[in-house]
Amino acid sequence: MRLKGRVFLSQVSACGRLVSPRLLAAQSHVCFLRLPAITNMAEEAKKLAAYAAVDNHVQNNQVVGVGSGSTIVYAVNRLAERVRLEKLNIVCVPTSFQARQLILQHGLTLSDLDRHPELDVAIDGADEVDGNLTLIKGGGGCLTQEKIVAGCAKRFIVIADYRKDSKFLGQQWKKGVPIEVIPMAYVPVSRVLAKRFGGEAVLRMAVSKAGPVVTDNSNFILDWKFERAENWRDVNTAIKMIPGVVETGLFVGMAERAYFGMEDGSVLTRDASVN
Repeated sequence: MRLKGRVFLSQVSACGRLVSPRLLAAQSHVCFLRLPAITNMAEEAKKLAAYAAVDNHVQNNQVVGVGSGSTIVYAVNRLAERVRLEKLNIVCVPTSFQARQLILQHGLTLSDLDRHPELDVAIDGADEVDGNLTLIKGGGGCLTQEKIVAGCAKRFIVIADYRKDSKFLGQQWKKGVPIEVIPMAYVPVSRVLAKRFGGEAVLRMAVSKAGPVVTDNSNFILDWKFERAENWRDVNTAIKMIPGVVETGLFVGMAERAYFGMEDGSVLTRDASVN
């Protein structure tokens, strides 16, 4: 049923339901209590995973790749804390503008792949992780630089909260596989993706600006919403062969270990299977 007329803010609960003013107080306070509880639990889970990864994989005199996203904020916090308390000599290579700013804000040593082309370890988040540690990354638009840095590291470690843990890709993450493309090629690439692999490839639009999202590399992003589970190694290779594709958000056979912060305060660890 479609509602007509005006809806006043005083008639809408925190969950977005239309309620009478008389019932508003009784209903809205429940929503305000639930949402922060869920958010706080997820944030605490991110912190647990990040701290475990930094404590287990970062040692003195290492070059560390610093990923992007909300979970990596906790990893950098812990890294800076350990550097300060343990007097560690750590060099950091960022995967994005955000990561670079985090490194500088915490007073850590900033470098790049020109000066340090081989990293001891890279730590990064993920949008989804399947049972084989195949990842979907790129929800934040940094997939290309993230993959480059991960590929230069001796060990690639993933950190995430319990919501990112899946048996298969697409189980939790419904926004598709990000694909970075040259701007002039986004229409041809989207057509080829749909024709060859099915599903739909949608140009990602910006939220706080008019027009599409523009990556740190001045490219566009297509979010390919696939229809079924695939042989991701083959699909990743095939997509990268399409003219105009820069990189995909499929990370296949790259992660060595994943840390998941869980709802009960524990940390679940999963290692990549040895083929």
